[in-house]
This record gives sequence, C-alpha cells and structure tokens, in this order.
Amino acid sequence: MASRPSRSALVILALMTVLLSAVSSSSSSQYKEKMRPIMFNFGDSNSDTGGLVAGLGFPVNLPNGRSFFRRSTGRLSDGRLLIDFLCQSLNTSLLSPYLDSLAGTKFTSGANFAIVGSSTLPKYVPFSLNIQVMQFIHFKARTLELVTAGLDHGLITERGFGDALYMIDIGQNDIADSFAKNLSYVQVVRRIPSITTEIENAIKALYDQGGRNFWVHNTGPLGCLPQKLSLVENETLDQYGCISSYNDAAKFFNEELRRLCEKMRTEKKDANIVYVDIYSIKYDLIANSTKYGFSSPLMACCGYGGPPYNYNIKVTCGQPGYRVCDEGSRFLSWDGIHYTEAANSIVASKVISTAYSTPRLNFDFFCSS
Repeated sequence: MASRPSRSALVILALMTVLLSAVSSSSSSQYKEKMRPIMFNFGDSNSDTGGLVAGLGFPVNLPNGRSFFRRSTGRLSDGRLLIDFLCQSLNTSLLSPYLDSLAGTKFTSGANFAIVGSSTLPKYVPFSLNIQVMQFIHFKARTLELVTAGLDHGLITERGFGDALYMIDIGQNDIADSFAKNLSYVQVVRRIPSITTEIENAIKALYDQGGRNFWVHNTGPLGCLPQKLSLVENETLDQYGCISSYNDAAKFFNEELRRLCEKMRTEKKDANIVYVDIYSIKYDLIANSTKYGFSSPLMACCGYGGPPYNYNIKVTCGQPGYRVCDEGSRFLSWDGIHYTEAANSIVASKVISTAYSTPRLNFDFFCSS
C-alpha cells in the first residue's frame, strides 16, 4: 500500500505550482511585449508624417492637419494618412519621423524615414530611397549599441528588428519627374526597370539587416491627380477624365513591382513579402466616387482656381491666396496631389481587408502571436 504524502510535501508542491504559474505568466507577458508592433516606413509624401519639416524646416502650414490633429503636423493632408490608419488598426502609436529630434519619442515602435519629394533615383541625394535605408542602418546600429550598454529603456532589440514590418511606398515621384522632363511615354517606361531595381536593392539591404517582413505598396493613378491634369495639355483622357499615358506608366511600374515581389518571394523563402495594389483601390474611388459619397473626384479641396481642378502651381495649399473647401466637405483630393483623410480612411479599410494584397496576409501578421 502506497504511503500518503506528508503535509509538508503537499505545501511544497503547492508552492511550486504557484511559482511555475507565475513564471509562465511572466514569460507570456514578455513574449507579448516582444511581439509589440514595430514598423519602419520608407517612402515619399504619401507616407511622410513630418520628416520634411523636421529635416529641412520646410513650412507645412494650416489648413494641413485641420480635420484631425487641429494643427499642422507636417503631413500633406487635412488629417491622417494611410500609414496613420494602419498604425491605429494595430492599436500602436503613430510613427514619428526619424529626423524629428523633438518628437518626444524613443522610437520604441519603429520610425518613419519617408520624406516629401523622395524618389528612388538619383541615388545618394537626400532623401532618396537608398539614403533612407542608410539612415535606418545607422539607426539600428546605434539603437543596439544602447541596448548592449544596458540603456535600452524599451528600445528595440535585435529580435525586435527581426520581427518588425518594413513598409515601402515609393516610385510616384520617379514617374512624375520623368514626365515633367517632357520625356515621351516610351522613354518613361524605359526608365522603370531601374526604379524597381532600387526597390529591390532596398529590400535586399533590409533583409541583410535581419528584416523578414515586407509590405510593399504600388503607386496610385498618377493621371488622376488634379495637379497633373491642370499642368498637362493635349493629352488623351480616359472615361473618368484622367490622363491615360500617366496612368499607363503607373500600371507598367506596378506590374514590374508585382513581378519583383513574386521573384523575391522565391529567392527569400524565409521572408514575407506582401504586394499591395493601391492603384486599384484609388482608381475605384475615382471611378465610383458618388458611391463613396465624394463629389468632384478630380478637384482639389485646397488650392486656387476653382473648377475643374482648383489647382494653380503658383498658389498651392497653405500659400498666400489659397482657397479651401468647407470642413466636412467630401473631397478625394486634398491639395491636388495628396488625398484627404476621408479618402485615406477608405483606402486603409480596403488595405486591411487583404482583398488587394498578394499574398493575402492580415496586416497584423508580423506581430500576432
């Protein structure tokens, strides 16, 4: 007959059970903390959350920022950008510009390297894509130095950099600048492979730094921007009033970018590389603007000149003489180039739906336990 355990043995067993439960709970909490959303963004004005102002002191005045922040934050919109809505979908803080020394952040959730006007080419010109990647590499090295020195205070660790999401949204300015130089459509598309090569180089450099999760946006319908429509003459327009050659170039770039992402998935089998079709989302907003409650989809809310485009290159939004639509008005275009918060909100909801992503991963795939 087996002997019954003594009372002291039962007490010890109970204490061990409590201790193991506490350790398990602590480990789980630490794991969840390590899996907090961390994002690094590279791009142009479509995702610049204040980098131009912080880096160059360039004024971005009200009415920019009027509808959400109630002040100008350096974003070229009346409120939040697509990237802001994506951050909020993860219940994490909005990304601060890397160059903002007064942001009051320790960059514990990542950093935004995007700057207004950025392109992939020419290289080594502030703030081209390869310069942004170089800034990230410096940021990572310095951060890990502080972590190694015991001064982490919640700073991103090596594992954090590996688990992070690396977002790329660039290329629009490369195409637009090519057309601005009066290059023909054939000449413009001939340059596009060199643009996607720079994006490939950026992804490879970030991969070599330990990045494994990539989120790549294609470019929107360039020929539907009020700025382009107001500056270009004698161009063929499509059924919705957009410049066909500009949109065709954007679609050519997007197909090259889609193939690049597909190729890199086969080469980097341990990486997640998601391609997001922003073009289709935005073109749908224009083609079906009334369904979404927008009026005058090709006219800027903030600018000068009135219909049809309300854009004048000499009197842009925020500059002396500008006119702005009433707050609460339903416009797609904010300033002739960038979208309103209302439009960005819809774009974000469609991005989050995964219907426009290849592969169809949820946006939180990189931080879900």
